[in-house]
Amino acid sequence: MGQVAFQASARTGAAFAAALCVADWRLAAYAVGGAALGTWTARALGGPRDRREAGLEGFNSALLALCFAVFLGRDRPTTALLAAAGCIVVSIGTAAAVRLLSVWELPPLTLPYCLLAVAVTVAAPAFRRIWSFGNSLAALPGSASGRTTLHLDELALAFFHNVSQLFFLERWHVGALLLVGVFLASRTAGLIACAGSLTGIVTAWALGAPAERIVNGTMGYNAVLVALALCGVFLPAAPVTLFYALLGAATATVLTPAVAALLSPSGGHAFTWPFVLTTLGFLAAARSFPRLSATDRERAAGPPVGARGRDCSRPCLRSVPAGRRPVGHVSGARRMRSRSRAR
Repeated sequence: MGQVAFQASARTGAAFAAALCVADWRLAAYAVGGAALGTWTARALGGPRDRREAGLEGFNSALLALCFAVFLGRDRPTTALLAAAGCIVVSIGTAAAVRLLSVWELPPLTLPYCLLAVAVTVAAPAFRRIWSFGNSLAALPGSASGRTTLHLDELALAFFHNVSQLFFLERWHVGALLLVGVFLASRTAGLIACAGSLTGIVTAWALGAPAERIVNGTMGYNAVLVALALCGVFLPAAPVTLFYALLGAATATVLTPAVAALLSPSGGHAFTWPFVLTTLGFLAAARSFPRLSATDRERAAGPPVGARGRDCSRPCLRSVPAGRRPVGHVSGARRMRSRSRAR
């Protein structure tokens, strides 16, 4: 559960489950059950033990089960059965994504969840036992409308909703509890999550997004994930990577309505696609910028003696010394670690 926000911490996972219980115990049951089933599937198929213990085999299945509960009806037995089957399939998809992306030394992130969530939500209206809401949600995208000014109380709501929307919820107190869970694992990660949320709000407001979408958190939740991923998890936590991460957070905010517009004609949703696309792009680009991957000690020491030109560059996905176990949505022989004990 904690790996939804890149934290390999049991306390964070418990806080996340408690936050979902505050909203609806059924949502918590879907998420926790999905995480357990995904991890069990990986174990049954002989998946790596270190990935299972770090929570890397359960967060995609947790998100998928929660997605089905929200979009297909949490009270329907069909939804529960479909969620169980989906958790097994997404675990296999996670292994495939790990294998494919390891060629470029990139993490799978929530790519398996996004692929299966879009496939099922788009296909659901074609199956009467799955879809019980009448017509499909497919619609052509329209231009933005409504006021763009934000009031002070709305800023506070938007800040916490950006976090709560990681679990499909528009409840500020749930967002506050989730943020507390991140701080329990790492104060640095908590501050970065706050910075990502603020960046999403400022970017959306500056570009004239409707206030309603900013306040409900659907414009900024991807920014929170990107900020966490690019500062302290896959790249070292440092001033230069913080700037890079917040630039990525702003990019994901702009990309969110673009992805939504592409998928809405078929009835799909943006989910965490903007986060996946932005993070993979920025991680791949970081290989060209040695300062983004250098540790504090390496930056102080300067380049190796005799190194020059391209020989001085280092791949961005090298190991980051810190923590006691592999963290982040990482896999392959060369795993990256964050400075916290935390995907």
